[in-house]
Amino acid sequence: MVTAPRFGFVPAEVLCFLVVWWYNGYMETPIFTVTPKSLDLVAKIAEMVGELQGSGEYARNLHLRKVNRLRSIQSSLAIEANSLSIDQVTDIINGKRVLGKPKEIQEVKNAYEAYEHLLEYNPYSPDDLLKAHRYMTDRLIDSAGHYRSKGVGVWNGERLIHAGAHQDFVPKLIADLLEWAKTSDIHPLIKSSIVHFEIEFIHPFADGNGRTGRLWQTLLLSEWNELFAWLPIETVVYENQQGYYDSLHTSEQSTDSGVFIEFMLDAIYQSLSELPVHKITDIFTDIDTDKTTKRGKTCLHGLSSEEVLSILDKLSKTELEFLEQIAGYIEKNGEITNYRAQLLTNKSADSVKKYLAQFTELGLLDAIGENKGRKYVVRKNDFGDLGGTRTRNCQDENLES
Repeated sequence: MVTAPRFGFVPAEVLCFLVVWWYNGYMETPIFTVTPKSLDLVAKIAEMVGELQGSGEYARNLHLRKVNRLRSIQSSLAIEANSLSIDQVTDIINGKRVLGKPKEIQEVKNAYEAYEHLLEYNPYSPDDLLKAHRYMTDRLIDSAGHYRSKGVGVWNGERLIHAGAHQDFVPKLIADLLEWAKTSDIHPLIKSSIVHFEIEFIHPFADGNGRTGRLWQTLLLSEWNELFAWLPIETVVYENQQGYYDSLHTSEQSTDSGVFIEFMLDAIYQSLSELPVHKITDIFTDIDTDKTTKRGKTCLHGLSSEEVLSILDKLSKTELEFLEQIAGYIEKNGEITNYRAQLLTNKSADSVKKYLAQFTELGLLDAIGENKGRKYVVRKNDFGDLGGTRTRNCQDENLES
């Protein structure tokens, strides 16, 4: 269960003094540590970005880009307790009537507007940060597009657990932060995470700090590579919401954003790993080729090539596309849930349930668990997953072909 964010590690009166002192012009350069894990993730992410650019497929797929934009919006709002589903968010953006709380519906419209202008913002301009905040909080708060004019705190009951910087210092702190980002030569993957953390820590607005901080990280990443304008990093953050809060808390305690940097780099890496690029990845690639050439080249979890081809021949084009979209995720994670499949395919819960049930009936997947806890895994045969006599026979068949 996700608990409320816990910021701060000293008594409230001491914390307030430290925040005022720390941000009163004495600390214009963020403090951070780049760990070996972070460096490794930067290298892996850069390699994956290069591969995606090389294929050109993601840049051409306008539908996938729109779907991912909607995922970003739904997940970023869900982190802030917005209850609308991906289907409802899609309907709102498409102008359809949705039954929901007016405030939550307005949050969706605002977030979509803010993200639609993403590539127009200057990531180093305080004025553009305020403009993005105005889009994000229009009709929700009186101070949309303005820094807060009073103190702000995050409370747990009657206990103050985080105090933002004093309101008089906020404009200078944001200007200093963005100027540092503009002149720093640190890698954009790391820099964007630092800026995200600092916006959360300064808390420059009366509301919408988290949404704006996540948007601004996406903006900084997009300046490095436009692919990130369409990458739904927020979805991974939402699915690891407690880890997100914990990394913020730990980084604040240490006055060093290193832990938060690691968390965000890992989220970016996962987001790239899970991108459906409308081709069947390793677990299904050879089988898909076999469907075209009608030659037995591989086996899936103990099924013969003929059996696999027979299954694929029963699938419609739409069903094959759905299978392509979830295959890579299953291969990487070993399983998939109905909710995750909804996010990957942008289909309704009922449609996903129907597809997964069909693949289970056909022998491609096994369903484990009940109701909301149900997960789907690659079907295992009597000899074990990808093992046993049948698989060995199929490998022999491959050699003979």
